[in-house]
Amino acid sequence: MCRFLAYRGRPVFLEDLVCAPDHSLVHQSLHAEETKTGTNGDGFGVGWYGERAEPGLYREVRPAWSDENLRSICAQVSSGLFFAHVRAATGTATSRANCHPFVRGRWMFMHNGQIGGYSAVRRRIEDMIPDDLYHHRAGTTDSAAIFLAALAAGLDEDPVRAVGTTLRRVKAFMEAAGVTEALRFTAALTDGASLYAFRWASDGKPATLYHRERGEDLLVVSEPLDRAEPGWQALPVSCALVARRGAAPALACLDDALKGEHTLRL
Repeated sequence: MCRFLAYRGRPVFLEDLVCAPDHSLVHQSLHAEETKTGTNGDGFGVGWYGERAEPGLYREVRPAWSDENLRSICAQVSSGLFFAHVRAATGTATSRANCHPFVRGRWMFMHNGQIGGYSAVRRRIEDMIPDDLYHHRAGTTDSAAIFLAALAAGLDEDPVRAVGTTLRRVKAFMEAAGVTEALRFTAALTDGASLYAFRWASDGKPATLYHRERGEDLLVVSEPLDRAEPGWQALPVSCALVARRGAAPALACLDDALKGEHTLRL
């Protein structure tokens, strides 16, 4: 399974979180602890917001631990909102187009998980993506398909509801095709202002996800970057963390969102 981090807060250099900590994301690319796959060497990516509405993006197929360009970029780029992801492929090619994060307009998305039996439902899922979005599907991953389908389902209006609608439809396709493998969705999403994190699985066993708040700084990670530092909290199963600009982070129930309704809990 993949590992990732998402940060929103005061501008910091990317290296402060991606490279420097004892259990940084670069370290996790070779020595992940809370996953069956300890090595995540099938590419990586970083995406950040700067002076423009759309994020900058650097993705590469080399392992994160061996890419000197990644360290150079992280040492120079400062941002108040950025994503970073190291990939362990689950059946699709190791290519730059398949590396996370994925970007469309101001939206940025990354995912740790999979659509079980994806080959049996891929065409149905891609039918959820309208023509005006489909030409942005450069790669072949299930993650990118979910992202574009969620955009079509209304990310601009209500991101949690759009994700819930998308997962509900994908789950229905899997059931109709007789797929018994799980749909697992641990993910992060942002429009450059608000940050959303999700931890859900159809079998109730999603990948790990933690968050930590320090004043205005919010960090969301697959694994704590330094266990000696206090404040890490596991995101509850079947929940979304919603951190809108100017508001305290709150939790939403993804099971409710799959039914078409959701409320926030402080």
